[in-house]
Amino acid sequence: MPFRIIRNDITRINTEAVVTASDERAETGGAKPGKAVLMPGSDLRAECIIHTVSPQYEDGRPGGDRKLRSCYRNCLQLAADKGIRSAVFPLIGTGSSGWPKEEALRIAADEINTFLCRSDMAVYLIVSEVGTSFPEERDLSGLDAYIDRCYVPGPAGKENGLNENVTAYPLSGTAFPTESAITQSPEELLFTAAVPCEDFEEVHQAKLDERMKHLSDTYSQYLMYLIREKNLENADVYREALVDKKTFSKIKNNKNYHPTKLTALCLCIGAKLNLDESKDLLARAGYAFSPCDKTDIIFSYFIEHEIYDMIELDLQLEEHGLPCIIA
Repeated sequence: MPFRIIRNDITRINTEAVVTASDERAETGGAKPGKAVLMPGSDLRAECIIHTVSPQYEDGRPGGDRKLRSCYRNCLQLAADKGIRSAVFPLIGTGSSGWPKEEALRIAADEINTFLCRSDMAVYLIVSEVGTSFPEERDLSGLDAYIDRCYVPGPAGKENGLNENVTAYPLSGTAFPTESAITQSPEELLFTAAVPCEDFEEVHQAKLDERMKHLSDTYSQYLMYLIREKNLENADVYREALVDKKTFSKIKNNKNYHPTKLTALCLCIGAKLNLDESKDLLARAGYAFSPCDKTDIIFSYFIEHEIYDMIELDLQLEEHGLPCIIA
């Protein structure tokens, strides 16, 4: 049965059960965090409400995600025991309980997918309400125009898939193989040569010298360098990239590790790289942004506009008819 991550009003979804969550035990008769309680449907469209108490987020605490996972497990099992065939969840814990949305989403998707491997139910996860985004406003009004301007149709059946084997084009100048392969004018190209800076030496020479030291870095080495340069924590990077800790550890501990293109793209978001840094990092794994791949173009739009939000990016992939990352 389907599992979909959507943006909508949870009260407008036609499912047999609606899951609600709070930080208080009063609504569940004193139930502990992670437990689930079945209630009448009230004035909602759903036949019943399954209420759960969200645990408070405690960063770094061993096993700290256990109670949040229990929220999903217990709600899903209760629904299955009652013969419920469809349910909609909020993203539990991301309110005053303080859970980072990326970590909460990864836990939700993991638990729901595990449940659906052995049960038959339609499950929907609401990550944000229509007309809102979190935590800050996102201006994506130019995304469709950006796709129309940059997208170059490829061979039949290859337009929308993530191309894992795309050749890494030169990083200077345009990233496309030939001018004859496209119809846009040079100033409209997705990737263009950098504009010289009048105060280059004063502003950039030190950074350039440091960057030159890493010319021979592998993908893993260069990623770790960029993370250090930006004063980021490894855990924050892989969490915001929606990359699991085990995969990130393999990248970190093996300088010759070769990630999938999707993982490499997600880590560009997690490490908050600019477009040039992203192209450079991808090239070290043998990848490049492809003008024939709409997924690549959406990633490049988010990176170019410094929108480092994987949940919003995943929603945009779904809204443009592309395979989602999370589900």
